Amino acid sequence: MAMSAPATVAELVTRQWGDHRPGLRHGDDVVLSHHQVAQEAAVRAALLGDQLPRGAEPHVGVLLDNTPDFPFWLGAAALSGAAVVGINPTRRGAELARDILHTDCRILVTERAHLPLLDDLDLPGVQVLVTDGAEYAGLLAPYAGASPSDVIRRRRPGPGDRMLLYFTSGSTGAPKAAIRTQGRLAAAGDVLARRFSVGPDDVHYICMPLFHGNAVIADWLPALAGGAAVALRRRFSASAFLDDVRRHGATYFTYVGRAVQYLLATEPRPEDRDHRLRLGFGTEAGPVDAARFAERFGVPLVEGYGATEGGASVQLTPDTPPGALGRPGPGDDLAVVDPGTGAECPPARFGAGGRLLNGDEAIGELVNRGRSQFEGYWRNPEAEAARTRDGLYWTGDLFFRDADGFLYFAGRADDRLRVDSENLAAAMIENILARWSRASAVCVYAVPDEVAGDQVMAALALRDGARFDPDAFAAFLAVQPDLGTKMAPRYVRVVPAMPVTGTNKIHRVALRRAGFTGHPDPVWWRPPGAPAYRPLTGRDRAALLAAYAAHGRAGLLER
Repeated sequence: MAMSAPATVAELVTRQWGDHRPGLRHGDDVVLSHHQVAQEAAVRAALLGDQLPRGAEPHVGVLLDNTPDFPFWLGAAALSGAAVVGINPTRRGAELARDILHTDCRILVTERAHLPLLDDLDLPGVQVLVTDGAEYAGLLAPYAGASPSDVIRRRRPGPGDRMLLYFTSGSTGAPKAAIRTQGRLAAAGDVLARRFSVGPDDVHYICMPLFHGNAVIADWLPALAGGAAVALRRRFSASAFLDDVRRHGATYFTYVGRAVQYLLATEPRPEDRDHRLRLGFGTEAGPVDAARFAERFGVPLVEGYGATEGGASVQLTPDTPPGALGRPGPGDDLAVVDPGTGAECPPARFGAGGRLLNGDEAIGELVNRGRSQFEGYWRNPEAEAARTRDGLYWTGDLFFRDADGFLYFAGRADDRLRVDSENLAAAMIENILARWSRASAVCVYAVPDEVAGDQVMAALALRDGARFDPDAFAAFLAVQPDLGTKMAPRYVRVVPAMPVTGTNKIHRVALRRAGFTGHPDPVWWRPPGAPAYRPLTGRDRAALLAAYAAHGRAGLLER
């Protein structure tokens, strides 16, 4: 008989008690049962009850790679009614201190590898626990006999208790800490477990960082809800991916950002299809690379959409057409609107080859007009107000919708380009450029036009052994049926590797700021009216800068 839907994550953790099947795998020699995982969570929950200062916010910062202690502390927070704050180890100095102090962490759990990040940081009132330090085991020892029921007996967590404070991966301004409660998280895990038929025989491979919502909400939670085991990878490694999934018998994994492109860039192996993987779930793979991944590894990728904040979701349905993400999730009333007027955008119209004919009017920001799952930002009322203005939930993402109601992702709202008075979306151009066989990764972004509006610039990372051939690239562009007349890049930067954020997303802002002048990489360009791409020379740059200055737009290059 199927289990009832859980009310809290604490309930899911408690269900593990008494289950002696393998529940957690890490490396070559760590295998713990579900029962042991629940016990480790209970031990830390009991410690937390004694260590948190009276009256303090029950927030525990976790600055760890994907080691067993991370899910132990997630479980501990669930059992004790506390909240885990995912601390990003790619942050530094004052920004890192700000993340810890802004979220009122009184306990910070870390490991020796990350202790140098804390050097010279002023963290008043923060107790640091080092999981591989000499004192840690001694702190846990008095609570060795704790069980989930012991902890819950002291204070039973409720659905409205905060459990996660996870920073959004926005690339501009200070990150915002999104609040997620136990009830919403338990429901999300249960929905995904049912959607993907997760069961006790599954093993979820967690290679995305647990300090980010994707790994917790889309990987750890559905495993917990479905009774599956988890296998942890300390940090994502494209070269170790296949060996890991074979070693652990993994059946499911999640991805974000450019992880799929990194996997496709590895050298093909005869055993590429020799594994138990049945599904990859994530975002931003793009239809071209998703098809390549399925062909090479025999694993379908299911693209989903759902923000860390939980304000809107799009779900794939069996009748979803190629390139679309699906329809609104249950309970969501999603619309694509013009952010300037608030009016709903007209449906997309497509021409030959799937080319979007009316992107200028069809692309808008996705909003939720219904009752969203957004639970707010920690102590950031201005950001909350911006996200929920006019009684809507504004996702900050660009979409368009076809006549049948299917939704298509078109990029972030700040990734819109306006070329010759036509609005374009970076993600759509990226999906086209990703078809070029010589490219292993692509990023498209706006650079200011010297007179008005924007121009399209693309950064390309090439496959091993490939070189940039301007004539071959121009020939490729010429035969793409859905490449609009304004979409072809004016500038092409060839990078040795894409700059990425801590969640493996391309650092688009860094690329945009560098433009065609602020880096040593080769840049090719096609001047207005020119038939072919040619290298951007020092003389070209000087002439362009003079044109910007003449039109009063030189300052735009410094943003």
